[in-house]
Amino acid sequence: MTKLFIEDLPLKGKKVLMRVDFNVPLDGDQRITDTTRIEAALPSIQYVLKQGGSLILMSHLGRPHHSPEPELSLLPVAKMLEGLLNQPVKMPKDCIGREVKMKVDNLKPGEVLLLENLRFHRAEEYPEEAPDFAKELASYGDFYVNDAFGTAHRKHSSTYTIAQYFPGKAAAGYLMEKEIRFLGEVLKNPQRPFCALIGGAKISSKIGVIKSLLKRVDSLLIGGGMAFTFLKAKGMEIGNSICERDLIPLAKEILNLCEKSQVKIQLPVDFIAAKKCSDDAEARTVDATQGIPDGFEGLDIGQKTIDLFSKAISQAKTLLWNGPVGVFEFERFAKGTFAIAKAVADSSATSIVGGGDSVAAINQSGFQEKITHISTGGGATLEYIEFGTLPGIEALSDKSAAKQMT
Repeated sequence: MTKLFIEDLPLKGKKVLMRVDFNVPLDGDQRITDTTRIEAALPSIQYVLKQGGSLILMSHLGRPHHSPEPELSLLPVAKMLEGLLNQPVKMPKDCIGREVKMKVDNLKPGEVLLLENLRFHRAEEYPEEAPDFAKELASYGDFYVNDAFGTAHRKHSSTYTIAQYFPGKAAAGYLMEKEIRFLGEVLKNPQRPFCALIGGAKISSKIGVIKSLLKRVDSLLIGGGMAFTFLKAKGMEIGNSICERDLIPLAKEILNLCEKSQVKIQLPVDFIAAKKCSDDAEARTVDATQGIPDGFEGLDIGQKTIDLFSKAISQAKTLLWNGPVGVFEFERFAKGTFAIAKAVADSSATSIVGGGDSVAAINQSGFQEKITHISTGGGATLEYIEFGTLPGIEALSDKSAAKQMT
């Protein structure tokens, strides 16, 4: 990696400002339901502490309306982190201001401070409106470490703007380095055949990566709600299923590109359809040749599609999965997604799973240990595949800058 790495930094006695991705799922009682992202940050956190540095962590959580919202406080994360580190984690009531500055000034080597949710401030997402926000955050640390791959595609204050205040001192953490190295190596020289399964609700958020994948993969499987825009483009009746009608011409273009590039594209051939999305809905299996009747919407793939997709997955040497193939939050429409999770886990291929919903399905299935690489990024993973870099990576110092430090 050409970017500065956490191990290049002389951390003893220094304050380290680290961007992590603690955007974890919470239940109605503010209990964390999946600790994957917190645990993924532990190697970098523990390294700083072991090297004798003091640590200021910053993260966002959810999508608050740019003001304090108690249900989106990072306090549950601080308590969870205390247990994982077996030491106190201090936490102020904000991420900037006099109280924060006092706590930072008093922070001793080996101690940890977690700032409150960055997105309680509009300036986090809109740095151009208030550049002093990033400047104040930067004032807390001697070094900056970005270990939040999942947010590296955003040009936010804490992931992009802030790096300018650390010339020659902005480094990647262990998780960031791992994601860059793994995705870069696999995508640069994948074992063939390379199969990608792209799901999720909308094609609009994945146009770029689909086009990019056409230059890399041997086969492309399309599932989830986005499949219906492609099926509509092929003339199938889709009933009330989700469809981005303004993108039908683009779906046709992608289908034509597949044909020209000799990439085998596979769309679902049957569905589980219902009149409403709920566990008590009356559901039926519908064949693609019949079309989905009016009043019904496709909410999962059917058994024929499960078999078809599973066969393609079993034949692959490299696998990429991003996005569920059905509304798996409802048990009635979860069979397809969990069947795909099993097929990916059973495969002998090098497997990459990215995106919150896909990772959740893998974790719920208990197959996480069988996946070669579970990426902490959703949109970040896709954008890295598309562009080969991300704004948050580009903002980091070059490795050569390490020679200038004392």
